[in-house]
This record gives sequence, C-alpha cells and structure tokens, in this order.
Amino acid sequence: MPGLTMSGGRKAVQEGVRVKLPAGETWETLSAKSPKDIRDQSLLPKGFMPLPHVKHATGGQVFPENQIGEIGRDEQRDLRRFDVDFDLPDHLTPEFPPPIFLTTRPELGDVSRGDLLTIKNFYEYMNGIITPVQMEGLRLLLTPFPQEEFNQTEDRKVASQSLGVACLDCHSNFHTNAAFHLTPDVRPQAVRFRLDTSSLRGLFNQQIHGSKRSLRSVEDFTEFEQRTAYFNGDHVSATRKGVHLPDRPNQVAMMAQMQNIIDFPPAPKLDLFGRLDPSQASEQELRGEQVFMGKGRCAECHVPALSFMDNNMHDLKLERFYKVGQTFNDQVAIPDGPIKTFTLRGIKDSPPYLHDGRLITLADTVEFFNLVLTTKLNQQEKDALVAYLLTL
Repeated sequence: MPGLTMSGGRKAVQEGVRVKLPAGETWETLSAKSPKDIRDQSLLPKGFMPLPHVKHATGGQVFPENQIGEIGRDEQRDLRRFDVDFDLPDHLTPEFPPPIFLTTRPELGDVSRGDLLTIKNFYEYMNGIITPVQMEGLRLLLTPFPQEEFNQTEDRKVASQSLGVACLDCHSNFHTNAAFHLTPDVRPQAVRFRLDTSSLRGLFNQQIHGSKRSLRSVEDFTEFEQRTAYFNGDHVSATRKGVHLPDRPNQVAMMAQMQNIIDFPPAPKLDLFGRLDPSQASEQELRGEQVFMGKGRCAECHVPALSFMDNNMHDLKLERFYKVGQTFNDQVAIPDGPIKTFTLRGIKDSPPYLHDGRLITLADTVEFFNLVLTTKLNQQEKDALVAYLLTL
C-alpha cells in the first residue's frame, strides 16, 4: 500500500487479494452460490482451506530468517532447522523487529529502540522503565529452554546441540514474527492444526488465551506452553530432553506481570470507546466502520468497546464449503472447530491472518469472511472495510 507502513514505520502493508479463484469464477459469482454448491463443485479457493505445516508429517517450530539471523548474531544460538525452511517470503510477514508499547509508560512510545529484545540486551534497554518483578518475568521470557526440535538430544532438528528456544523467540518483542508450529493437543499427526504465532499486545484485556484451547488466564497459558507446546504434549519426551516447569506462584506470576503491560500500538483516529472520531477519519473509513458495525457483521464478535474481541470462541463451520478428508501436504482437512476471537487492534501489523496464517492480506480476510458469513458485500463496501481496519 503506497505510503502506508506498520506501526514501527519500517515495513509496508500489503494490499490486494492474493487468494486465487477457481477458473471462471469471480468473487461475486462465488458469493452468490450456496455453501453446498461450492462444496459439491469443489469451488472453495485453495487459499481458504486449512494451511498445512511446511513439513506436516514432522511438524515442530519453524522460525523466519530474520529471527534466526538476529538471535544468531546476538546470542550465538542457532534457530535454523536443517530439515525445513520457513515457507513465507519476508514481505508477507510482520515488521521485524516490532515496536514495544507499554501500558505503564505510554508517553515513551516505542521502548524497543528499534532492536530485538534478547537475553543479552534486555536489562540495558528496560532498566528504569519496568519494575524488578517485571524485569525478572522478562528474563524468564527471554531465557531459552529445551524444546522438541531444539535441544541436546540426537533427534533434535538443529545441527549443533541447542539450549532450546525462548518464549519471545516466537513472540518477538511481545508481538509476532509469524513463526509457526502444530497444535500440541490434537492427534493423529495428520489432523493437527498449523498454529501461527499470535501477538501478545493487549493481553491485559484478554480473558481467553490459545487459538484452540480456551485457557482462562495468562498464567494458565504460560504454564501450558512450557508443559505442552514446547514438547508437543509428550511428557516423556520432555523429561528426557530437559523439561522446564516454572514455579507457578513466583516465576509464572512474574512472567504474566510482564506480559500484562504490553499495549496495543497507538490508534489516533479511535475515541475512548473504540469508535472512529469523525473529525479525524476519512469518509471511506467512516463508511467502513458502518459496514463493520452493520452489514459486515464484524462487530458481533469483534466488539469495539472490548478491544475488538469478545473473549469467546466461535466455530465458522467452514467445512460447509469443502469436502472433509482432503489431504494437502500430508494434512487431512478436518473442520476447524471453535477458534478464539482475536483482537483487531493493530491488525495491520499482524499478517498473515487467521489462526493458521492462511490469509495473506486484509483484503483476503475480508473476502474470506464475506463468503463464510454470506454478507454479500459489494466491492465499495469491501474497500471501505479494509480502509477502516487499517485505522485500528
């Protein structure tokens, strides 16, 4: 998008629809068909299907090149797997490193100094800005611990013995770098979901955590990730490779305190209740807000006054549009089931979209929901909706 960057000002926001339509179809003709007709004629665009892991039969955490390079330079720690490469080009992923905004010091703006927080620099950057308790939580979030593919054992997926990975290796600067893995709590392997790394911005307002898991506190999520996601839900493997069980009253609580002060990026066109200020917004953005609140049905789940979420899980029942059981890259397409409502605040900073990153741009996402929710938006309404989302 000409002249439009993510919140740190260093990376362009992508525009346009990238999903390929079936031959002979337009978005208008496709949205006019019933879900049954789309399913029976196999017309659902492949880009709307569940996205497989780049090496689905093996799975595991996969990091983008910029994270691999920065951690290698700063910590001399290797996040590069020898068996698989990251599968999205850099221009389709979030800004790196992303800015950090704090609820406790909003007047400071971005406190990252344009750098990636690591175990080597965090104290220098954050001393005097956060409390000693938060500092200890940050240290733990940046400390590498053994993980399924990154550890000391012979079945690791890195060339040299590894200290492991840190929480903020995926949640770079408490945001996301689009690293992904497979959900640890589904079996068999072929039906496990790819999980894109979600942002930790605005965690203080969230009452539900985990794309599929409905965890009800930051502490639950932090402990769950250490016990389950790091080792694909396999406690035997965790014990052999170096399980890390953080102390709930002390370590986990400190980690949660740090996570709970990470703010959304500024949105100067929004008022105190998450509505556009007419004196600041353009006519197209205001039309987009009307679509968002009305015909588009977006606000039924993404409630502006609740940081554009509803702290619930919803099932879009996308399987109405495709034949369950198809296999793509070793993944069997089963129903997605209930997925939590993600916040839309700062959404332009968080591509790719949906829980598995299958949607590349906001325009793709609008087309996806227009089809799935059968809202029958015209092109002018779709463009206005994208313009509105960019203000959040």
